[in-house]
Amino acid sequence: MKRIYVDEKWCLGCHLCEYYCAFSNSGENDMVKALKNKMIHPRIQVEENNGISFAVNCRHCEDPICVKGCLTGALSIENGVIRIDKKKCIGCYTCIALCPYGAVMPSPDGVVQKCELCLQRDGNPMCVQNCPNQAIVYEEGVEI
Repeated sequence: MKRIYVDEKWCLGCHLCEYYCAFSNSGENDMVKALKNKMIHPRIQVEENNGISFAVNCRHCEDPICVKGCLTGALSIENGVIRIDKKKCIGCYTCIALCPYGAVMPSPDGVVQKCELCLQRDGNPMCVQNCPNQAIVYEEGVEI
């Protein structure tokens, strides 16, 4: 299965992946209308530590503990992608506590959010398409 991988040696720490992620998940067709004067809530987060920048995102694990620990069944696996049914999520944040990568996070509406590989658009992750240094790639890889 294809996954998003980040090579921290190429990450500039520019945070553009966060903006494109927020835009992709906004439901808007115009980035300016979607993000201007708004607080963004991306599903990918750039972390910086000791001069190294890297993006944290869902790894879509083969045997995900977040899905196993979800009390309501809001998290499920569809064709290898961990998806969230926001109607089922009660905001208990068990999945946040369980994710070893810190890739599940609270959303502004009280439920959880995480990367779903831009499947709501075309399945071609916008963070990957718009990384200026190609530090983020979407390719076949090792099962996690």
